[in-house]
Amino acid sequence: MSTNSAPTGSAHEHTPGRAALASFVGSMLEYYDFFIYGAAAGLVFPEVFFPDSDPSTGTLLSLATFGVAYVARPVGAVVIGHFGDKLGRKKMLVLTLLMMGFSTFLIGALPSYAQIGVAAPVLLVLLRVLQGLSAAGEQSGANSMTLEHAPEGRRAFFTSFTLQGTQAGLILANLVFIPVAMLPEDQLESWGWRIPFFLSALVVAVGYWVRRSLPETPEFERASEEEDVPELPVAVLFRDHWASVLRVVLCALISVVSTVFGTFALAHGTSDEIGMEESTLLWVVILANVVALVAIPLWAMLSDRIGRRPVFVLGALGSAVTVVPFLWALQNSDELLVFVFGILLAGVVYSAANGVWPSLYGEMFDTRVRYSGMAIGTQVGFALGGFSPAIAAGIVGDGPGGWVPVALLTGGAAVVAGVCALTARETAHVPIEQLGREERTRKERRLVEA
Repeated sequence: MSTNSAPTGSAHEHTPGRAALASFVGSMLEYYDFFIYGAAAGLVFPEVFFPDSDPSTGTLLSLATFGVAYVARPVGAVVIGHFGDKLGRKKMLVLTLLMMGFSTFLIGALPSYAQIGVAAPVLLVLLRVLQGLSAAGEQSGANSMTLEHAPEGRRAFFTSFTLQGTQAGLILANLVFIPVAMLPEDQLESWGWRIPFFLSALVVAVGYWVRRSLPETPEFERASEEEDVPELPVAVLFRDHWASVLRVVLCALISVVSTVFGTFALAHGTSDEIGMEESTLLWVVILANVVALVAIPLWAMLSDRIGRRPVFVLGALGSAVTVVPFLWALQNSDELLVFVFGILLAGVVYSAANGVWPSLYGEMFDTRVRYSGMAIGTQVGFALGGFSPAIAAGIVGDGPGGWVPVALLTGGAAVVAGVCALTARETAHVPIEQLGREERTRKERRLVEA
């Protein structure tokens, strides 16, 4: 009897929890690296790498380098997704972690523009691309791993630990940046900003140790034993599951809410026009994500009971509404309301969509193409959302009403994501071996009839 059936031993009984823990820790460490770049791009990089530009242009260029990684993500999704579906989830998850740690550490070691001139921002962009290639396979691999280890009826709860890990990574990144941001300006711009990047060497070592101990998923092993692993998973994906890929792309536009809140708001709120303290906005991000750590699994548990679609749609459309008072408060430098609406937006409402999408997207595909489908769909959508901080910086206006174009951008993306989710099949109570089989069955039937 295959070890994938009738899991009765204690090792099997604890595998879902171990998979969730590995996804949480690995995602936390990976996204610590990813998010410290976002904080540095908003606070430091305009002066370090683009000093010849005026302040607003320097901020715009710095935020554009943040978005460059999102251009690389679809490429990384195709490559890493292919090997994740062909060779297994575990190997790719170890690779993505090491790639992220290597590129992040080197960013911390980069000379400034004043030291090597234009080569500095060029090298920054290249390392940012490497970060993007890594991040392309991180969440999709962790979600696939956890989903395929999870017990029936609790898949959303277990996969939500991946997103809790990303929130924890953001909290950790901002906690590290608070004392750094309080340094005198000359020390911050010379050596202080490098400390969070160098610390990645330690956290990636821990993440590597955690992920190396996790077994491959039973679903992938079963597909391998049955010789049901395609030679070209991406070709099979676009042949049989193109509609689901498109659906994930549009649903992934919900990420605009996160990037506007976590990156644009930090840069815009500390601008000369708004004049809020850097530490104040960092604490808003931290507290919102502390709340999200609690809210995400609760929303996921609710979706295990009532379904994926209603919870995701509530989060998406609710974000479109709550982003309005948050941006209004930010534009008017109202610190109390920035805290209140920031926590409501990112900590509570957005968490509904954020906690459910790992299961919603992953359940659209069968085991043969799940890694590829999630990676490509999410990363194309995230690529569109990744430039939203730079777009927002370009369209934000002056004066009390300057926030309105940014609210329309963010709210519009969230509405598209919510409406698109309504077209998805409800999969909360579908057995894992039947997920994504409808498209495959229809294709096989057409081939037989032909």
